[in-house]
Amino acid sequence: MAAVLWVQTAVVLCFLPRALAVGARLYTEDDPLVILGSSSLKPTVSNSSSAWLVQFYSSWCGHCIQYSSTWKGLAQDVTDWDQAMGVAVLDCAQEENFDVCKEYGIHYYPTFRYFRAHSRPMDQGTTYRGADREIQTVRQLMVNFLQNHTKLDWPDNCPPLEAYSSVELLPLLGQRSDQYTAIIIEEPESYVGREVILDLLQYSGVVVRRALATDLPLVDKLGITAFPSAYLLHPNGTHTHLHVQKRLRFFFSSLLKLLPGVHRRPRQDSSRSSLNQTGTVAGQQSTEPWRDFDSSKVYIADLESALHYLLRVELATHNTLEGEELKTFKDFVTVVAKLYPGGGSVVKLMETLLEWLLSLPLDRIPYQAVLDLVDNKMRISGVFLGAELRWVGCQGSRVGLRGYPCSLWTLFHVLTVQHDAIPTALDNTALEGEPAAVLQAMRRYIRTFFGCRECGQHFEQAAADSMDRVQTTEQQILWLWNQHNSVNNRLAGSLSEDPLFPKAPWPSPTLCVSCHEEKEGVHVWSQENVLNFLRKHYRAANLSPKYSLTHQHLPAAPPQLSQPTDGKQGGGGGEKEEPAKKAEEHQPLKEEVKEEVEKLPGGRGRAHGGVWILGLGFNSVDMSLCVVLYVFSCLFLMLLFFFFKVRSKRWKHRHNRPYV
Repeated sequence: MAAVLWVQTAVVLCFLPRALAVGARLYTEDDPLVILGSSSLKPTVSNSSSAWLVQFYSSWCGHCIQYSSTWKGLAQDVTDWDQAMGVAVLDCAQEENFDVCKEYGIHYYPTFRYFRAHSRPMDQGTTYRGADREIQTVRQLMVNFLQNHTKLDWPDNCPPLEAYSSVELLPLLGQRSDQYTAIIIEEPESYVGREVILDLLQYSGVVVRRALATDLPLVDKLGITAFPSAYLLHPNGTHTHLHVQKRLRFFFSSLLKLLPGVHRRPRQDSSRSSLNQTGTVAGQQSTEPWRDFDSSKVYIADLESALHYLLRVELATHNTLEGEELKTFKDFVTVVAKLYPGGGSVVKLMETLLEWLLSLPLDRIPYQAVLDLVDNKMRISGVFLGAELRWVGCQGSRVGLRGYPCSLWTLFHVLTVQHDAIPTALDNTALEGEPAAVLQAMRRYIRTFFGCRECGQHFEQAAADSMDRVQTTEQQILWLWNQHNSVNNRLAGSLSEDPLFPKAPWPSPTLCVSCHEEKEGVHVWSQENVLNFLRKHYRAANLSPKYSLTHQHLPAAPPQLSQPTDGKQGGGGGEKEEPAKKAEEHQPLKEEVKEEVEKLPGGRGRAHGGVWILGLGFNSVDMSLCVVLYVFSCLFLMLLFFFFKVRSKRWKHRHNRPYV
């Protein structure tokens, strides 16, 4: 027995180091860096077109574990620099990496090594031995290391980082060009200009030059009085100061990336699919007319288009709804019915759909029955949802870009803000006990119905990691915003990115200046100001009815759940909205009332206006008619009874002949 226990213990101890190493992986493929190994280190850093910064670490090293979040932050901060200098890691605790770490002389963890571009295979890099390893310090060291390259080994895609003189820059004033030229004028010890140059490395349509504040002819000619400053030369030959609210690297880079005609170049790797979240190829030019919009507004047309696609297209892939699918759909309809802002015919549709779903004592329903109600085959007064996709704030430059995924994000942002504004909206439903009811409904819907399976898996992983920590409506708003930004960071530069609307941290400085701050040279978000911005941006009063197919009543005061308004349907097609009375008079009846609606196995029932009762095909109108007919029948029978009673008495009196 002792021998058996000894063998079992030896086996456990043998595999324990590897198990710990695997279980303690500090970096994953989802992080914005490259994970190297013994077989990939030399091919990656040797004779590379870009320079490399590699951290050799050990997954059992306590300091490495603590430092991992800083290193990920650095990699995220310089993610646009990777064509000039890449960031990578190698775990020396992995058994297969023992030899390569020994070959490179790694004795302490973590060890930082810089590898020059076009380095030889025998080059083991330059070790950084400084004590300060914070993001700003390491980032500036990366700039210095790049500038230490010679012309012979300069990284292929790295633009010049040295300062230009007035002799080189002043002749550019007034000249036409096919791109913008931005001149960052700064103090000699400043790194802002060089960092902005590298931030714009992967963008076309703009070139960034750096100049020094000590170049007095240039400073005087451009009228620069504060540093750092940016001066912008337009393609048409005009030139002007670039106004920024804060003289920080993030503000300069963000504004330049948002210039008209400035686009991110697509990534060259093939790991990104050419299909976007809706499964369409993003290449065909859109035939839809362009709709001008204000980025500070949220458009009802986007919300309606999201519901139209969700209810009529995405849900249509399920012939029947049962079990978990049915419960998920009920929860989604509940959230939308209770929190969709503005009232109107869309809210009445969702309330009618919810009442119908809750009244059915069935565990399976056919999708066709849902579609008939969404299409209002029963002609219920005031129920309408436009049957066309009309993207506005979510329109893309080409078919397959943005559209439905964008509008679905927008819809749930609006719902989280509405839940925060009206915390009691979900009372007396099955969701009032959930601290993050909107997020949980969104999570279940994406897991069950969302067409992009990989996207759903990413969202589910994020939800499993942190959604259970959301306990308040404020945290619910911020969690969804943070997750949306994380998705944008992951997909930035992929083939699903719209070149006219690059995936960048949102809100941008132009929308919310106070949302952005800088701490120790690194951009950080002001959570309090972000929350205030989201509440204002997605509130009901900020919803624009422009381009909407449906007549809406939008409150000017703080958002409140309102009852359906006049219940009149909006016009179909692409017509402009008419007054409610005319919309009702001219709204055509597109289809006749359907006499039979497909039901579950076991019978078919008639469907008329109103909400089905007990799942038997009877609705409130039918029941009201039954009551009215019953009362009239009783009254009629009573009248007949008294009529014949009186006639009988008269007949007996007339023909009565008493005998003597």
